[in-house]
Amino acid sequence: MSAAVAVLTGLALLAVPRLPPGPHNVGSLVQTFLPWLGLSVPLLLLLAAVRRSRPAAVAVLVPAVIWTVLFAGAMTDKGGTGGDLTVLSHNVSETNRAPRQTARALIASGADLLALQEMSPEAIPQYQRALAKSHPYHEVHGGVGLWSTLPLHGGRTVPIMPWPRALRATVDTPKGPLAVYVAHLASVRLAPDGFATRLRNEAGDRLAAAVRSERASRVVVAGDLNGSADDTALRPLTERLRSTQEEAGAGLGLTWPAGFPLVRIDQILVRGVTPVSSWTLPRTASDHLPAAASLRL
Repeated sequence: MSAAVAVLTGLALLAVPRLPPGPHNVGSLVQTFLPWLGLSVPLLLLLAAVRRSRPAAVAVLVPAVIWTVLFAGAMTDKGGTGGDLTVLSHNVSETNRAPRQTARALIASGADLLALQEMSPEAIPQYQRALAKSHPYHEVHGGVGLWSTLPLHGGRTVPIMPWPRALRATVDTPKGPLAVYVAHLASVRLAPDGFATRLRNEAGDRLAAAVRSERASRVVVAGDLNGSADDTALRPLTERLRSTQEEAGAGLGLTWPAGFPLVRIDQILVRGVTPVSSWTLPRTASDHLPAAASLRL
């Protein structure tokens, strides 16, 4: 029995990344927490030891090897040095009681672009004042904003929800224009009938449509997607972009919850630029960790 469970766990690791969201969005839920299925390996090994079952112990190799193939590469440091531009994305939380201190922490990161989400109406003026000197160019649409050390133009709301939750602006870099999208997809909920993601998925589809129609050759999408890059429900967006964390990060880059991160739902995705390095920053007064990436244009 233990051996069969081990083999089935390995097969699940192979199958889950390919599953559609499925009934009650179970597929999305499991995909979001997919790396944590690796915890089954020591548990199955302990069970095999308790049962003194050699076949069960050998069978544990199946999920162990599959998990290693899927995630061992993510544990290595793929980052390099240099880059032309640093982007930072942070859900600052509408309940953040220390926006000025948060702004100072973001300035200290040295990032050229600051993509902020979930700013409360009361906090927006505080961010504007705190960032005015270091990042003099900015766009704010609803609760999302983009601050830049480089000139911005063409700022507009991207209609992904009935109220502003995404914006698009062009950054004038020394190497040419860069289209930047800042987005905060709808939150997901654990409901009695499953994992509620309909609003998030619809917003993701609209954002994907905007990115597909984008004429700029170099694109950055930064924000809180309320889902991992492995979630097939977000594939219309993620399949056309590259994750900076997957290409140039060290580890899984988990961002939420900030006190004990379990998932990476804050993403920096790119097209037409090269990720050089990707990392998370220390906790601010938000329940999310900031995510950053250095890019070569």
